[in-house]
Amino acid sequence: MRKLLILLVAVCAVSAMAQQREPLWPAERMPDAQALQVAAMTDETSRPGFDSAQHRIPYLEWFAAPDAAVKTDACMILISGGSYECCCDVGLIQYWKEELTKRGVQCVNFVYRTPRPEGLPIWQTAWEDGQRAVRLVRSEAARRGFDPEKIGVVSMSAGSHLALLLATGSLTPTERVDALDDLPCHINWAIVHAPAYVTTDGETGTPATREGYGTDVALSSVFPFDAKTCPMSLHHGGADPYSPNGSTLVYRQLRRMGIPAELHLYPGKGHGAFGFARGLEFMTQMGYLGPVAPEVTLESRFPDDPAGVSYAKEAIWPEGRMPDAQAEQCEPYIEWYIPEHRTTDAIQIIYSGGAYVGNGPESFEVAPARRYFNALGMTVVTMKYRSPRPQGLAKHTTAWQDLQRAVRLVRSQAAARGLDPDRIGIMGSSAGGHLTLMGVTSARHLAYLPIDEIDTLSCKVQWGIGIYPAYVLSDGLDGYNTTGGNDDTAVLAPEFSFDLDTAPMLLIHGDADGYAAMGSVKVWERLRAMGIPAELHTLATREHCFQYSASPGTGSYNWLERIVEYLQIK
Repeated sequence: MRKLLILLVAVCAVSAMAQQREPLWPAERMPDAQALQVAAMTDETSRPGFDSAQHRIPYLEWFAAPDAAVKTDACMILISGGSYECCCDVGLIQYWKEELTKRGVQCVNFVYRTPRPEGLPIWQTAWEDGQRAVRLVRSEAARRGFDPEKIGVVSMSAGSHLALLLATGSLTPTERVDALDDLPCHINWAIVHAPAYVTTDGETGTPATREGYGTDVALSSVFPFDAKTCPMSLHHGGADPYSPNGSTLVYRQLRRMGIPAELHLYPGKGHGAFGFARGLEFMTQMGYLGPVAPEVTLESRFPDDPAGVSYAKEAIWPEGRMPDAQAEQCEPYIEWYIPEHRTTDAIQIIYSGGAYVGNGPESFEVAPARRYFNALGMTVVTMKYRSPRPQGLAKHTTAWQDLQRAVRLVRSQAAARGLDPDRIGIMGSSAGGHLTLMGVTSARHLAYLPIDEIDTLSCKVQWGIGIYPAYVLSDGLDGYNTTGGNDDTAVLAPEFSFDLDTAPMLLIHGDADGYAAMGSVKVWERLRAMGIPAELHTLATREHCFQYSASPGTGSYNWLERIVEYLQIK
């Protein structure tokens, strides 16, 4: 009996430690207290007998410490959304807690006052609670075994609006109540899902009334972006009525300030939390989950062609009929790699970068991806286009001609090879990314006059994949972007037509690339404005050729998985 009592006491003690509530404010000292407000998650407010009078004070809910074998020195504050009317993301809080705890991160749920206060900005009391919460978390660092300078937040919707207030405005103090308020209230990073009310057409607490567009629509001025603004990973659905343009504007401001950031945008997705795994990759890359692992080269991970792949090579142009032929340029060709056991009848065309000075199908930008896709059962066509740059013509002219012809050649042979002539995508990196944009946005424009029956076929593609495309913006038409692409005067290059055959895209770009990630962002913004679905991922701290070597667990290491998810190959 005594052993049973001891066991019961131990279980109760563990349960208490697993979920401890800690009020944020001392009794009678809570600023801007209003009788209409409560502090409770909706699973609690919906229970029979819920007494709002007993739930006025916002609180922290400490979860069990991670297992000692995996414990890091990081702590994450979890922030629910709910339109500032409630704290409703009970399932998300549980999911985030589970995923972070098993990776060694101490988690704490922050429950703030709702509904919206009367006579104050909709976020005022939540912001007061938020600054107090960060201070209280920081005060617990030594006792709970985490670094007071490794405090992050993960959030959703209105909670993400609050997270942005905390991330950008910690030097704007709320009312001092006691000595706890003398502690700093900055956070060290933020994973921000679907932030609401970020653009001026929705900052009063509504969906963006003009979808975040308009010359008079801007980033809300409630976010100070002060000297303590932290790195962020921003996640947004492309069809969210709380406009994803808010996230692109936040990202642009972080880049202007030189703060590492990621932006992850998902086509066709509405209001919701998407891509938390990308947030974990961000934390890994930034070292918040422990030391960053040694980098591994991409080619060492995919060194060999898979078995059972048939091969064929052919010239792009009939002899003597190549337009704008120049003696100093290489001969262009395509190569077919068709797996014996196909899982899709789609075709991916891939080519490399090289500043339009050189290019090669066996480069790290092409061969590993080809092997990866072939192993998954997808047909790949690689292309070598003409280089170096043609004399007397724009740098991309002959490569663009080769691409249009290559697409037509592939389409002309697809059915005979058991493939779908209307499921063709193109993919290129750097200058090859620029070439991909030419193929995606300008299929209705002739790059050359027709030479035979093949040229009666369309060169329209069904998707494009742009990997760190270069030369995309007007501040970097032939080299690095002089303003990082962050200035509003940096506009898309004039050669991209964005015609009526413009295809959906996936764009992946290093945030620290001299060929600025803002080129990919502004392409995404243009595609969204046209109603064309597009996906985008930028990678914090990563430069040009981010995938050449990368650390396991980071976005630069897992980039091919993003493409497979986008293409929906199994």
